[in-house]
Amino acid sequence: MTSQQTLTKEGGRPEESGNPQSNGGLQAGLKNRHLSMIAIGGVIGAGLFVGSSSGIAAAGPAILLSYALVGALVVFVMRMLGEMAAANPTSGSFSSYADRALGRWAGFSIGWLYWFFWVVVLAVEATAGAVILESWVPSVPQWAWALIVMVVLTATNLASVSSYGEFEFWFAGIKVVAISAFVLIGVLAVFGVLPGSDNPGAGFAHLTDAGGFLPNGAGAILTGVLMVVFSFMGSEIVTLAAGESEDPQRAVTKATNSVIWRIGVFYLGSIFVVLTLLPWNDKSIIDKGSYVAALDSIGIAHAGQIMNVIVLTAVLSCLNSGLYTASRMAFSLGQRGDAPKAFARVNGRGVPKAAILGSVVFGFLAVWFNYQWPDTVFAFLLNSSGAVALFVWLVICVTQLRMRGIILRESPDKLIVKMWLFPYLTWLTIGMIVFVLGYMIYDGGDAREQVVLSLLVAALVIAIAVVRQMLGKGVAAVEADQSGVKDSVTRS
Repeated sequence: MTSQQTLTKEGGRPEESGNPQSNGGLQAGLKNRHLSMIAIGGVIGAGLFVGSSSGIAAAGPAILLSYALVGALVVFVMRMLGEMAAANPTSGSFSSYADRALGRWAGFSIGWLYWFFWVVVLAVEATAGAVILESWVPSVPQWAWALIVMVVLTATNLASVSSYGEFEFWFAGIKVVAISAFVLIGVLAVFGVLPGSDNPGAGFAHLTDAGGFLPNGAGAILTGVLMVVFSFMGSEIVTLAAGESEDPQRAVTKATNSVIWRIGVFYLGSIFVVLTLLPWNDKSIIDKGSYVAALDSIGIAHAGQIMNVIVLTAVLSCLNSGLYTASRMAFSLGQRGDAPKAFARVNGRGVPKAAILGSVVFGFLAVWFNYQWPDTVFAFLLNSSGAVALFVWLVICVTQLRMRGIILRESPDKLIVKMWLFPYLTWLTIGMIVFVLGYMIYDGGDAREQVVLSLLVAALVIAIAVVRQMLGKGVAAVEADQSGVKDSVTRS
């Protein structure tokens, strides 16, 4: 089998092609620069800007170890996903691979859970963006801003995949430039060589001068892991988008190989700067937010408004990518018969219109729930999707254990990206994810509620998948029997 041929499932059902022109009608509208920026910006979520303060307060400087542990986890998972995606780029990504390696029930379950996660994220990000916009233009109510943001980005995704790519290119570009500038300026201020800085330039002293590097004990590292793990979700989006790019294999390979420095610079680098500019227990970190507090310590005017612009960009980027990701997963599920057939249809521009509209309708409903019943219905949606990120990573690991053998058996020339120390590092990653899930249950509070509710929703989806699969086999058996009877009658 050559590198251009499509891998087929063991049961004979064809897998989606990695060729963007034959990927169910999707067009290769994403340029290499789009994919590069999606890959770089995909690891910079709004959670990095708004969620790091609570992590610093919980773990102190040791939050760096929390970010490093989760970062290593994401690097391993992305390496595994990159191995499979480089061999067969497809809009369904890990859902398609799970479908093939583990069974129809697995692809169905993780695909719908991932879709559910992102349509809930749409509501979260639309509301977050609306809060910022309302503070600038209070004459427009918050719900109206949320509606405007959703409508604009829906129109962008409906226009063409290149429109999504162009928007994301600039959104991600702003995030990347902002974080890079923050790290550069911060490092200069840390060593006291930034002209006009108000910061005393204490070097690395703040890492240990307020109770040591582990002020709240070693256990706080794990607490920090729980608080930062979900800010990394989104790095896998590039593998879904690769199916609509000019050179999928090259894009996936490049994105996978660069994930280490991206996490190192954007996450560890920026948090390191915050912790060296200010003592970890400085009240301004919680009151203003870690990045605003750090900019204020340098003496940069209007730091709060600058960060609001950056956070709004991050929110819009996440919203844009969330809608794209949810619609492409729905499209892939439709292609495999696990969603309404309408989701698998594309218009003349190669856009899966029904999949986009179906995803955004649920997103609109979630936004409405957030305004009508924020502490009941929406809180349930939020918590029941909270641990899906970890479920996705776990499925990627288990799938890769099976897919390595399938790729080697059918098309070894496609094994361009390889997981390191296979299978030992894969099993270690599985152990790390299971440990984090277990610790979330042990830790109690919101973390336990997220895992329990997410497990209940996952169990429901898996039950539906198993029942569908059993009914499908039953129908197939009946059809086979009927066919056999017809053949017998014909022969007689």
